[in-house]
Amino acid sequence: MTVAWSRGREGVDTTSNDASGRDNLRQLVQLRWIAVLGQVMAIFVAQVGFRLPLPLEHMIVVVVMLAMFNVFSLGRLYLRTPVRQAELFLALFLDVGALTAQLYLSGGPTNPFIFLFLLQVALAAILLRPAATWAIFALTTVAFIGLSLTSHQFALPLELGRGLSSPFILGMLVCFALCALLLVIFITRITQNLRLRDARLADMRQRTAAEEHIVHMGLLASGAAHELGSPLATLDIILGDWSHGEQLGRDPELAQDLHEMQVQVRRCKAIVSGILMSAGEMRGEEPTETTVNDFMDNLVRQWRASHPSGLLQYENQFGENVRIISDHALKQMVFNVLDNAYEASPAGQRLVVTHEGNSLVITVSDQGPGFAPLILPEIGKPYQSIKGRPGGGLGLFLSLNVARKLSGSLVAANLPGRGACVTIRLPLSALTPEEASDDE
Repeated sequence: MTVAWSRGREGVDTTSNDASGRDNLRQLVQLRWIAVLGQVMAIFVAQVGFRLPLPLEHMIVVVVMLAMFNVFSLGRLYLRTPVRQAELFLALFLDVGALTAQLYLSGGPTNPFIFLFLLQVALAAILLRPAATWAIFALTTVAFIGLSLTSHQFALPLELGRGLSSPFILGMLVCFALCALLLVIFITRITQNLRLRDARLADMRQRTAAEEHIVHMGLLASGAAHELGSPLATLDIILGDWSHGEQLGRDPELAQDLHEMQVQVRRCKAIVSGILMSAGEMRGEEPTETTVNDFMDNLVRQWRASHPSGLLQYENQFGENVRIISDHALKQMVFNVLDNAYEASPAGQRLVVTHEGNSLVITVSDQGPGFAPLILPEIGKPYQSIKGRPGGGLGLFLSLNVARKLSGSLVAANLPGRGACVTIRLPLSALTPEEASDDE
């Protein structure tokens, strides 16, 4: 609906979006019910209160026809076909026609409710394209002129000096209050919808900026990984040659140090290979099929191997196993969250895997001080960290964007008392093989 209102003056088809067209038609239906109720009340007051000689039979026919058209419009909302500009124009055209008929039967230009034509023009300016809006303007102008020449006249004493005791002044007051009320309601809804649209646009801009940031980081990381690959391979070869030297056999401590150096160099090579794999697509170039339980078990085993001092408590409550594709980005995302928990709470971390509906839920908690109150609302934005080092805060930022790429979510919160908790929720349809997803 906000798209229609914000673009209507640019000549764009404002009902190209089905939801916007339905919202616009729904607004007209609601206003038309108010118009039907208002006409019934106005006829009753004019007949009973002021005893004006009105053609009741004809006026009631117009009200009934307007109500029947509104029922038809309600049925139209249940159809799946989009609501077009032509339909909205036709609805306003018939509303103007019904108002003209009622004014024709009740005094024409001397009826204070003739200013309701302005409400129709305002609605057209909000809901329709400029050409259709000018058509409604021309229609109401012609209707006013026609009523001045041909309408049924009856004696409506002006008596302007009597104030609100004058039927004409009282009618003017009711007409003004009705127009003002409907415009306030309508404009308020427009403003709220525009704010929602602006919020959605701001969120989209933020996500776009984050994705661009990730692209630049990926290019930088892949370039650095390529540059580091050669010296790491050279170091691995040199250390391998040293490991066969005779001197190591006479110095067990040096042999132990050399072995540790080889382990760390190979770990660096694995990290570089992971960067190169995840710098391009979400899935690796040669994805392998596995299951949720095997994937998580291997993930925990690898993390524990790289963090021997960590005290990770692992609980797999997933239940019945499900086939998935081994996703390197998913593994790195969980690694980032576990690394943050390890840095915040070396004394203990907890990883729980559950199956909720059609989603894989991974919960990582720690016993640390928790997120700072100023940082918690900014979780997921780059460089939001209390670690005090350059580049801090990128772990959760990258993890959140990986979750979004997999149509999931990442939510951070503080636990009661002490500690923090990060919950990753991913739809299994984004991780399962295509043929398995089709079968399901």
